Amino acid sequence: MEAAEWDRRYAEARQWSVEPNRTAAEVTAGLPPGRALDVAAGEGRMALWLAGGGWDVETIDFSAVGLGRGQENAPPGARVTWRVEDVLTADLGSAEFDLVLVLYLHLPRPELVDVLARSAGAVLPGGHLLVLGHDRENLIRGTGGPQDPDVLYDPELLGTAVRGWRTERLERMDRDTDSGTAVDTLLFAQRP
Repeated sequence: MEAAEWDRRYAEARQWSVEPNRTAAEVTAGLPPGRALDVAAGEGRMALWLAGGGWDVETIDFSAVGLGRGQENAPPGARVTWRVEDVLTADLGSAEFDLVLVLYLHLPRPELVDVLARSAGAVLPGGHLLVLGHDRENLIRGTGGPQDPDVLYDPELLGTAVRGWRTERLERMDRDTDSGTAVDTLLFAQRP
């Protein structure tokens, strides 16, 4: 989907709640605040939640409208930088962040592999990478996200992004939705 399409969707209505993603919040809640990068941040709900916990957060998304929604919801003093850029071409940095989030970014596999590699490269030694997205098993269940197998996650794909890292969690997990139980894949790993 192109930036203009996401701009249109965000302009029509809020796409997600202002609350953080429950799983991502649970996984990162115990981390000491530092610098975070939210790749494909959408409306910035995770960035705002992290900033509320003392993090300095940089967001990247190609939708100016989505990031604008995040800016509108930012409390005074929130330490969030909003970058309107395409994650496919954006400079994600090199060993600069204590935490990098890639949540529900669904791209064709070669592009996703590239973004995951660059996201992992943006993590400082001792820092963490959190990746979460719709799993391929949803095709069988008929629920949860895109129905194109080329853009869906699985543990094998995500595990290749962090070879040699300390993998704290790499799993499929059920998530209740309005249309049934969906499956997500979660990766949470620490860079050596």
